Amino acid sequence: MEKQKLPNATAVLILGIFSIITCICYGILGLILGTISLFLAQKDLKLYKLDPDNYSNYNNLNIGRVLSIIGIALSVLMIIFMIWIISIVGLDALNNQPLMTQRIHQYFGV
Repeated sequence: MEKQKLPNATAVLILGIFSIITCICYGILGLILGTISLFLAQKDLKLYKLDPDNYSNYNNLNIGRVLSIIGIALSVLMIIFMIWIISIVGLDALNNQPLMTQRIHQYFGV
């Protein structure tokens, strides 16, 4: 009997890669893509556990799942970093370069 492919394994892999790439977009897009990818991976993992001998592309699913977890972690770190930067300089200084520079120098004592 010919082995089937898990239905979402390729999508999980692609979304996992994009979650890492897009974590620099303030962390939000990477977090969304990583979460969707993990949700799809869980559905396919249940299918695989029912009949492991029937599916051939489990490696893609597993790699995509790991990449999604990495992408979510990087996105969360980016969100924390952005909150930290905003707490240092304030929202009003984000569009004002001299004010931002002044507040950063005050914070770090330079």
